[in-house]
Formats: sequence, C-alpha cells, structure tokens
Amino acid sequence: MNAIDKAGTFQLGTRQVKRVGYGAMQLAGPGVFGPPKDRAAAVAVLRAAVESCVDHIDTSDFYGPHATNQIIKEALRPYRDDLTIVTKVGALRGPNAEWMPALSAEALQQAVHDNLRNLGLDVLEVVNLRAMFDVHGPAEGSLEAPLTVLAELQQKGLIRHIGLSNVTARQVAEGRKICPIACVQNQYNLAKRADDALLDQLAAEGTAYVPFFPLGGFTPLQSGVLSDVATSLGATPMQVALAWLLQRSPNLLLIPGTSSITHLHENLAAAELQLPAEAVARLETIAAGSAPAH
Repeated sequence: MNAIDKAGTFQLGTRQVKRVGYGAMQLAGPGVFGPPKDRAAAVAVLRAAVESCVDHIDTSDFYGPHATNQIIKEALRPYRDDLTIVTKVGALRGPNAEWMPALSAEALQQAVHDNLRNLGLDVLEVVNLRAMFDVHGPAEGSLEAPLTVLAELQQKGLIRHIGLSNVTARQVAEGRKICPIACVQNQYNLAKRADDALLDQLAAEGTAYVPFFPLGGFTPLQSGVLSDVATSLGATPMQVALAWLLQRSPNLLLIPGTSSITHLHENLAAAELQLPAEAVARLETIAAGSAPAH
C-alpha cells in the first residue's frame, strides 16, 4: 500500500481524493512572487508528487502570478483522469508583490479564464473564492456578489464545484444559500485553532476542510514541544503536525507544499504516523499556550 493511501480518502466535490495532497504555492519565486529560481526542480517535484499517488493539487493563478499554473501544465499535462486540481480566485498581486482584493465581476471572470488558460483546462474542477476583507485572516463581509459571479460561471460549465477560503462560519452559511460549497480552506494548525467549531460542523455535514500553513505560527517554546514529540517518535516536526491534522478529523484534506523532493516524501510519509494518546495530549498544550491572555 502506498503511504498516503493509509490516511484514507474524503469527498471533494464529486470526487474521492486522498487526504494528503500537495500545495503548489512554494513553486513560485520568493514571497510567492515571480518565477522559481529553478524551474526544472519545480517540474520535478510535481511529477514526483503524482508518481507518489498524490491526486489532489492546490494552486492559484495569483501565485507568481501565472508562474505556478504554467509549471503545473508543463509538468503534468496531459493530466491523469484521477487528478483533481483546485484553484483560488479573489486576489491579485500588485507591482510590489502586495496582495490585493480582486472580487469584482470582471476580475473574477478574468481570473477563471486565466486559470483555464494557464492550466490548459476546459473546466476547473474546484474554484475557491478567497475572501479579501482582511488579507491576514477571515473578516466579516458579504460574499453574495462575488459568489453569484462564480455560480454563473459554474452554470456556463467553466467550473464544476465552488469552495471558500479565508472565511468565517457566517460567510459559509451565506455561501450555501447561493450555491453548494464543496470545501472550506482556512488557516488551521496545532497553534491556530479558531476554526475548531467550524471544522466540526463541516465534518458533520460531510464537507471537506483544507487547512493551509499547517506548521506555521509557533513561538520557540511551542515549537520546542512539537520538536520534543517528534524526536520521541522518530519523526520530523512537520510529519507530527500533519499527522495530528489527519487524526483531528476525517474531513481534513492536507496540502503541504514544498519545492524539495526529499521534503515531499517526508510530508507524504506523515500518513503512516499514528500519534499515541500521550503525544496528542502534549501537542494539545501548544494551542493552549498560544491563546491570548484575558
């Protein structure tokens, strides 16, 4: 059995995908801006991921911009029938690499067509709308107008499924009144657990939750706890962080990213790591230690 098969699968749109996928963001240049320093290495990592039975790749045409999707097309097209590519719209990169909202009808339509062209696809399997009311995290604001645009593109056959990213529970509820929501992609990890209730709600409803930056946000003390647990299990901190996510809830789909084939295989091997109860108990203290003082 392949390593990532051990983590099982979960529904994403109308497809069953393996719970450990690959996030392509790190294939762009520094700061997710511009082309990579080594395009051949980026192509090699993508091919290694698919050869290792990864069937879920997360990307966006605003990575680069355009660079990451063009590398995916070069590396993997013609695409395997079982490969699900998920992309995001709703943001643009400014001339100084700043992140900017792009939620107008024209911007969203352009983004969908840019993704189709640069990926070399006739239809996008899943498109996540990234809410940009606050670049740094979820913030309230109506998604009715931009979601309606995507729903119209879905009806035209350019998009099969729609998801949400960087959103609140209220925005998920609002979105469901406009169109079916295939997945939610927010920041969530051992230390950043504001979405615990939303995650559990989505699990009960059978909706996929895709955490990004699964290892980020630790202080030295907190990463010390993670490192100690990893050492005790003969694993890397990243493997432990990913394994914790896999054990946290069955609807979690992971998209760890890397530009290194070695790290790719390390990340995929996390599916084989079963965390004992005492390790989970120690890891739970990371979130408690990161909570703000009241």
